[in-house]
Amino acid sequence: MDNGTEKISIFAKIKRLLIGKAHNPYDSHIFKNLSLVAFFAWVGLGADGLSSSAYGPQEAFMALGGHIYLSIFIAIASAITIIVISTSYSQIIELFPNGGGGYLVATKLLSPGFGMISGCALLIDYVLTITVSVASGSDAIFSFLPLAFQPFKLEFAVFVVVALIIINLRGAKESVTMLIPIFMVFVITHAFVIIYAIGSNIANFGPFIEATKMDVSAAKSEIGILGMLFVLLRAYSMGAGTYTGIEAVSNAMPILREPKVKTAKRAMQYMAYSLMFTVVGLMLAFLIFRVQPQEGKTLNAMLLESISGGWGPVGYIFLLVTLISEAALLFVAAQTGFLGGPGVLANMALDKWFPTRFTMLSDRFVNKNGILIMGISALLMMVFTKGSVTLLVVLYSINVFITFTLSQLGMVRHWWETRSHLKDWKKKITINGVGLVLTTFILISMVVIKFHEGGWVTLIVTGALITFAVFIKRHYYKTAKLLHRLNSLVNAINIGADKDGEPKIVPNPSSEFDPSAKTAVILVNGFNGLGLHTLFGVIRLFGGVFKNFIFVQIGIIDSGNFKGVEELEKLEMQVNNDIDRYVNFMRSEGYHCDGISVIGTDVINELDKITPKLLEKFPNVVFFGGQLVFPQDTYMTRWLHNYTVFAMQRRFYSQGIPFVLLPIRV
Repeated sequence: MDNGTEKISIFAKIKRLLIGKAHNPYDSHIFKNLSLVAFFAWVGLGADGLSSSAYGPQEAFMALGGHIYLSIFIAIASAITIIVISTSYSQIIELFPNGGGGYLVATKLLSPGFGMISGCALLIDYVLTITVSVASGSDAIFSFLPLAFQPFKLEFAVFVVVALIIINLRGAKESVTMLIPIFMVFVITHAFVIIYAIGSNIANFGPFIEATKMDVSAAKSEIGILGMLFVLLRAYSMGAGTYTGIEAVSNAMPILREPKVKTAKRAMQYMAYSLMFTVVGLMLAFLIFRVQPQEGKTLNAMLLESISGGWGPVGYIFLLVTLISEAALLFVAAQTGFLGGPGVLANMALDKWFPTRFTMLSDRFVNKNGILIMGISALLMMVFTKGSVTLLVVLYSINVFITFTLSQLGMVRHWWETRSHLKDWKKKITINGVGLVLTTFILISMVVIKFHEGGWVTLIVTGALITFAVFIKRHYYKTAKLLHRLNSLVNAINIGADKDGEPKIVPNPSSEFDPSAKTAVILVNGFNGLGLHTLFGVIRLFGGVFKNFIFVQIGIIDSGNFKGVEELEKLEMQVNNDIDRYVNFMRSEGYHCDGISVIGTDVINELDKITPKLLEKFPNVVFFGGQLVFPQDTYMTRWLHNYTVFAMQRRFYSQGIPFVLLPIRV
């Protein structure tokens, strides 16, 4: 046992070193300390959109072929798209102040089925956000190194993803704070490049207009109006990955500082203005300097060389700092996946589309399972695609527009149904209506244009995740129907209950209390059929062996109730009420009974804390837990149920403490 204790101690020290000390849920400052103000939200969530300037404007510009002056229209279309999407999502933020991502909007305003589709699409997109950001950053870094280092690029990308997983396990604010310098260097250097490029050529504005007119005429004569429109559409769709970070603020509402709506809308404005400035500015700069692609270099690198080429050593240093900050920001952009993805996964798990364990928080109050699943999925995608940015970009930009379209459709439906109660409903429905038309058009265009380029892979993976979600939902639905039969015992006990719903206490004198007598410690998760069947199973199997009964319930802090001190107080009150009902019932039957209730993030850890005190007061204890037994025992039933009780049994057995599992048939 000493060796085991030593291993646990070493593991605990390593865990604390990597992700920090546990937080105290009763700390009155915990929610403020973990939440993000608008500036931090802009850094953590806006990096996705800004970092796409490393490949979005470039892909759109190159797709125009020789008709580079048509890029002015792409820049204008990009600015309009950003304005429309950000404005429509500001309305979503107002309507859903506790979190209005694509999943919740589609679920509440359309149907749970549409919400599930939107959520699955968004999850895949968040995984690809992590993957493409890290892969692009790795490409940028290895472009400075000798070719001999190229074979290690994939390993480096994998290492970066693992490092980001560890950073995020420490908590949202800490992960963002560490990345602020990188973000600000990128913003300052790229803003300077854009302002210098446009400002130094402002006198040539007239000739650019004339050149654009000539390019439009040439395109019409060469490929016709329809051909020119197709070229514009393809170029526009190739840069569509630029818009994928806009929805991140509405998804991440739970981690924003109060007042959440004001903070979120301000962060959205920061994101929209900075993204619009960067995308439009870079495309105009490409045009002004007539940047041409060169093997082994990005258009951004060619632009910087054109601008700083005559500045001597200072120009080279500026070039190096700017490109390194660009590469580093791509790593920062992966934060969008780690901040938004686990939240969507937790919300879907609360609605039983995914295993409920994905709602659990760690002692750092982050969605540990969600962060791990997003990180591991990104690692698998990185290995599967071998870090190919070309393939990842194609996969990347389709799914988010599925979410965009469903969200806009839900908002349009909402404004129409509530028009009789709103004075400005026409304005609101117009904003989301324009957003619906725009996002639907982009979605259809990208699916058609990118389908044979690899887009079909995204659709298959998303379809597989949707199928899995439907399967999980059906399983939980069937289980709920089976568990409903167990709860009939609760109704039977409540017969004759008093006006407050508590069982009447019938006086029944018993022998003197003896703490050294046999004591049954029954672990429960609420006053329900499972707990009552476990209790009566103990009495039925062991008769009068046990003189004392202790009921223990651990209230779990998960993503559903970790929304403020008031929610935790409600959880604590509910847990105490459940325990009191067990205690009152057993005392009315003449047993010596007591209850213990605590709240925390991990059942096993909380039990470890209270067990020594129990053993000290009651030396002859036996722990009992109920195990659900299904008509057909499958891997799925074992994975989705009973994992907590089996983990408790293993922990108690390792410490030499008797723990009995009582089968409860459902």
